[in-house]
Amino acid sequence: MHIAVAGNIGSGKTTLTTQLAKNFKWEPHFESVDNNPYLVDFYEDMQRWSFNLQVYFLNSRFRQVVGFQKSNKTVIQDRTIYEDAHIFAPNLHAMGLMSTRDFQNYQELFQLMASFIKPPDLMIYLRGSVPALVNQIQKRGRTYEDNIRLDYLKRLNERYEGWISEYDAGKLLIIDIDEINFADNAEDLGSIVHKINAELNGLF
Repeated sequence: MHIAVAGNIGSGKTTLTTQLAKNFKWEPHFESVDNNPYLVDFYEDMQRWSFNLQVYFLNSRFRQVVGFQKSNKTVIQDRTIYEDAHIFAPNLHAMGLMSTRDFQNYQELFQLMASFIKPPDLMIYLRGSVPALVNQIQKRGRTYEDNIRLDYLKRLNERYEGWISEYDAGKLLIIDIDEINFADNAEDLGSIVHKINAELNGLF
């Protein structure tokens, strides 16, 4: 099975992926943040590096999903290929940070890749307000994220909500990070585990 955790920057995807992998004995797969050769450059000059960054993520996540489909293990993935295509790339294009030519090229690449892969068996979406996201981003203290602007997070949030409101590719579980603290509260994490069991196994 393929479980995916989706959500804006700072929503807690990596933390939840780690916790659920441990709880269910699933194999975790994370975003290649530390090894990403474009991320620091992107935050310093978004217009110059946006296309490079998005193609890197697209390639990286496509390789991940192809690997999942060949495996007989249950895997949990931190961020999906769909978020890149439906949220991050369109947002960069709308903000004038990716040219129309590059964006069209990117979309054609995504559509080709998407035709070769299956969507996740369960999509877990971490919904959070901009203040909650900012709080989490400040807590983890990644220096390259210091330049993230509030309006950028707000735009991403709006796109996430639009995408999730129309998501129909498979099972979907929405978790509100403003109301639940799975990172520090065992009971909150337990309630998420219960909901996942219900979604995957039909337990009510």
